[in-house]
Amino acid sequence: MKSIAGKENMATAAGRKEATRDLDRCDIPFYVSEFVEREVGNDYDSLRKLDCLIDQLSENKQQLEEQVLTVSSEVPKRIHNALKNAEDSKKSLGQLLEEEALLSESISSHLLKAQPWMEDLDALISQVEELERHLAYLKWISRIEELSSSIQQYLLTNSVPEAASTLAFMAELDIKLQESSCFHLLTFVRATVKFWHKILKDKLCRDFEEILTQLRWPFVGPPQSQVFGLAAPTTAPEVYSNLEVVFCQLLKLQTSDELLTKPKQLPEKYSLPPSPPIILPIQIMLNPLQKRFKYHFTGNKQTNVLSKPEWYLTQVLMWIGNHAKFLDDKIQPILTRAGSSVNAGLEFSRALVMLILEKLAADIPCLLYDDALFCHLVDEVLLFERELYSVHGYLSSFPSCMHILSEESCFQRWLTVEKKFALQKMDSMLSSEAAWVSQYKDITDVDEMKVPDCAETFMTLLLVITDRYKNLPTASRRLQFLGLQKELVDDFRIRLTQVMKEETRASLGSRYCAILNAVNYIATVLADWADNVFFLQLQQAELEVHAEGGAVSQLQLGQLASMESSVFDEMIHLLERLKLDMLTRQVDHVFREVKDAAKLYKKERWLSLPSQAEQAVMSLSSTACPMLLTLRDRLLQLEQQLCHSLFKVFWQMLAEKVDVYIYQEIIMANHFNEGGAAQLQFDMSRNLFPLFSHYCKRPENYFKHIKEACIILNLNVGSALLLKDVLQSASENETLKPNQPSAAAALNEIGVYKLAEKDVQILLNLRASWPNTGK
Repeated sequence: MKSIAGKENMATAAGRKEATRDLDRCDIPFYVSEFVEREVGNDYDSLRKLDCLIDQLSENKQQLEEQVLTVSSEVPKRIHNALKNAEDSKKSLGQLLEEEALLSESISSHLLKAQPWMEDLDALISQVEELERHLAYLKWISRIEELSSSIQQYLLTNSVPEAASTLAFMAELDIKLQESSCFHLLTFVRATVKFWHKILKDKLCRDFEEILTQLRWPFVGPPQSQVFGLAAPTTAPEVYSNLEVVFCQLLKLQTSDELLTKPKQLPEKYSLPPSPPIILPIQIMLNPLQKRFKYHFTGNKQTNVLSKPEWYLTQVLMWIGNHAKFLDDKIQPILTRAGSSVNAGLEFSRALVMLILEKLAADIPCLLYDDALFCHLVDEVLLFERELYSVHGYLSSFPSCMHILSEESCFQRWLTVEKKFALQKMDSMLSSEAAWVSQYKDITDVDEMKVPDCAETFMTLLLVITDRYKNLPTASRRLQFLGLQKELVDDFRIRLTQVMKEETRASLGSRYCAILNAVNYIATVLADWADNVFFLQLQQAELEVHAEGGAVSQLQLGQLASMESSVFDEMIHLLERLKLDMLTRQVDHVFREVKDAAKLYKKERWLSLPSQAEQAVMSLSSTACPMLLTLRDRLLQLEQQLCHSLFKVFWQMLAEKVDVYIYQEIIMANHFNEGGAAQLQFDMSRNLFPLFSHYCKRPENYFKHIKEACIILNLNVGSALLLKDVLQSASENETLKPNQPSAAAALNEIGVYKLAEKDVQILLNLRASWPNTGK
């Protein structure tokens, strides 16, 4: 039995080897063997399932056969149906193509037959359109004639308000027709508007002038002295009522008046801002004033003098002031009730200012090259503008005298004259006897900056120039004046440098200090101006100009845009450099004196001085007295002559140099016994440091080398030995003992932060008295 079972197993294994899967084709033996292996396997008891398996497989086979028969019978039917549908579609398409050809031929034939009809119809349509245009043309003419007849009827019945309203409507129609190409129609409408406008305007002007005469217009005196000249006060309400009626009727003629009247304009070179025409009632009110202005200030009248521009400027300001109350109280309410946005006072001022502009445009070419006359004119115009804006509320968007002064030839002349007179002023201020003396020297609270008169006068000059040009209408013109100010600052700096070089030998003298104070004051004021809104706006304008021209780098543009720099940065930088140079000269001068006075102190016998215990009272070294007296005298002198901010920089620079000098030339160049070290510390902490205690709370912080050297030299012997051991270990890179601090920590613990470890070792070696440790 075992042999049979072994054979069967071998056969099964052989069968498994033979039933390997072929991946390239449908391998039925492989699937059969897999099925037998899965269902029967090595368990012979499973053979009892064979009947069930055979029945199941037979049933599956039958189902598959039925499916194959069904599919094989349905597919040909579907293909046949598809082919039939395609043939039907082809036939339908052929029929459609035939019908399309017939229809196309029929359309072509119809179009050919209808062509004459179309030509006739086009001609008829053209005739109809032309008739419609003629009809519209006639309707327009009829409409204008109707309006014209209405105006005539209104005038015959003295219905002036209705006539004015009708004329205003006709003027609006005229405006609507401006895009039309009907030249004759436009001419007819314009002529009709012009005809009735003249009639109505003449009538209303007469009525308005009569009312103004009753009111004694124009007023020649101030508001408080004005009497409106009404024969009977009881008639005043009636007069003001008539004034409002006629005023409103004149307002209705505004549209037609603008159509027919071309306003007088100055040449384009003056670049005046666009502004609407003066309203008709105000024009009529201005007529008598315009006549007076032209009578007095044109032609050969004695009042028309080039050297007296203040005459006509003052006259206009008086007229504006004299009529302001009447315009605000009587005319403005009328405009408000009529729904107009016009401000009566500003409209009146704008019209009078136009007279000034015309006068300036005529006069300036005649005096352009006479410096005195031109400068006087500019001064008077600026005064006029200031009062016009500040007192009468004139708007910067209106045409102003600054537009005339901004004209190219006039503006360049203004710049030239401004620079010429500024340079003359600078010459006179620097040559004055009081140029280097502060006018507030006797007033302590005011004289903190100790500013010499020439510097204060110069900055006042720059401030005046700013006030003169800040109302110029364009940023480009303001930038040109800013350029002039920068030139003047640079010129003044050069002059200060020249005077400073003459005083170099006396760098502690009063004039030298006054020059230094002047430089500091100018730099400080310019830095303050850089934050002023006006100069920030100029900086923005300069940024835009540079960005358009590509004249600066992206870094500079970024600095300008972020407000890290200012328009005066270059000037401030040059002034700061000059200030530092002058301060350095003074510090060097005093330092040389200190070194000369310290020669005996350098030779002090630091090794043989008695210890502190051997002296009853510690006293200042006699050899240190000259050095300390020199320091004291110079500090007091310069404190009196320099302003606080400059003196602070001065003494700090001097303290730094004295600190390094005493440390290197006295301390590091000598050896010290216990008494010498104590004497040095006494001289420094009780005498040198207090000299500077008037200027700061902890003067020893400005003498760190000296202070820390004194700490090292005056350590008790035990602490000095420990410190020496720590520093020596650190220098030899030895491992620290447990609980032994690092070199830096050890130095910090005794108050040494500035000195390097090597310097501390040198200082320890300068101590003369060390105990004998046996090393």
